[in-house]
Amino acid sequence: MELKNVEKLEKSIVALTIEISAEELEAGKEQAFKKNGKKITVPGFRKGKAPRKVIESLYGDGVFFEDALNICYPKAYEAALEQSGIKAVAAADVSVSEMTDAGAVVLVCKVPVEPEVTLGEYKGLSVEKEEAKVLVADVKAELDRMAQRLSRTQTVERAAKKNDTVVIDFEGFVDGVAFEGGKGEGYDLKLGSGTFIPGFEDQLIGLKAGEEKDVVVTFPEEYHAKELAGKEATFKCTVHEVKETVTPAIDDEFAKDVSEKAETLEDLKKEVKERLLAQKAETFERDYEEALLTAVIDGMQAEIPDAMFEAQLDNVMQDFGYRLQMQGMQLEQYAKMTGSDMQQLRAMFMPQAERQVKVRLALQKIVELENLDVTEDEIEAKYKELAEQYGMEVEQIKKALPAASITSDMKLDKAIELIKDTAKPKKKTKKKAEDKTEETAE
Repeated sequence: MELKNVEKLEKSIVALTIEISAEELEAGKEQAFKKNGKKITVPGFRKGKAPRKVIESLYGDGVFFEDALNICYPKAYEAALEQSGIKAVAAADVSVSEMTDAGAVVLVCKVPVEPEVTLGEYKGLSVEKEEAKVLVADVKAELDRMAQRLSRTQTVERAAKKNDTVVIDFEGFVDGVAFEGGKGEGYDLKLGSGTFIPGFEDQLIGLKAGEEKDVVVTFPEEYHAKELAGKEATFKCTVHEVKETVTPAIDDEFAKDVSEKAETLEDLKKEVKERLLAQKAETFERDYEEALLTAVIDGMQAEIPDAMFEAQLDNVMQDFGYRLQMQGMQLEQYAKMTGSDMQQLRAMFMPQAERQVKVRLALQKIVELENLDVTEDEIEAKYKELAEQYGMEVEQIKKALPAASITSDMKLDKAIELIKDTAKPKKKTKKKAEDKTEETAE
């Protein structure tokens, strides 16, 4: 193999011109013949017993060329990368440029490489950071949600009211003719939920179990079934049961039921407040970090090859697919369910992939500029942390995650900490109509 030329192209693509000699190609052809010649049938010979020259005379000199090239290329490409000193970030686009008179083949490999990165300011950045506070209204809303989760339904002998659930049979008619999809039996409908056509649920208010009513409604003009859009329909409804939702009182007993520590409602309120405060603080810290990283990449200059974005997009899609599998769903099913296809899903996730690539390149540059490194003790501490997190032995973690991978991630984390430590957060401007019942966490 001879590396004949190295040329930098736009968008961080490097073109390597590689010549594979006639001797190397011949050795590749011989190897290809030994591997695939057994599969070739030649008249007058038992299958797999025909000499190479006979096969080539029958099928042409190039019968083993492609296989030979595939045999020679990987070794030649790796040698060319080593000689040129470039680091490929994705597979090369390879084409045959020339077949020399001497029998050599010249390849042009367009290799995506990590771009040269120039950073703007990454120290002393000033972005908004929201202070974590919990309102009295926040605590009340959370207590209400907790109570709703413990709510139950019970049958009542009275007329149905808004927010009650009625069990009904119904059948819809347009111009006296029943239509497809307009019939149901034993259907649980919460009045006021907006589940059915506007006006339907309101007309069931006041009915008792055993009563019937013709509910007259008009389908919206934008209704998905075009044959029904804008038309008046009559639904013959029978109420079988009326059920009300019973929500527990939010008192000391409620506090004991929902908490292992609280003895009184006041105890529970403090517990809820602390939890909400921690959640908000975590969210605001994450938002602050993302805002800082946005400021860094906004000031970054780099010609990033599309292949880097596509490779990261593959990772994002794979991760998303794995999380879907944990929920018992395949990626293709999700696409179908959401009315999209794989191409549309990739387009949806591309901005995320692009940001991840940009952030990683920026952080790598900061690591380089600041000579950030990690100690052996820090690496060991990280392994112990991961072992505890996943409930595994430290040695198991070490086998699964090589030190080089851990070290690289820890360096990037240090770059993030440097950005945050030197930043000058701005207090987020409060809204004028802010609730006066605000509680500041201690």
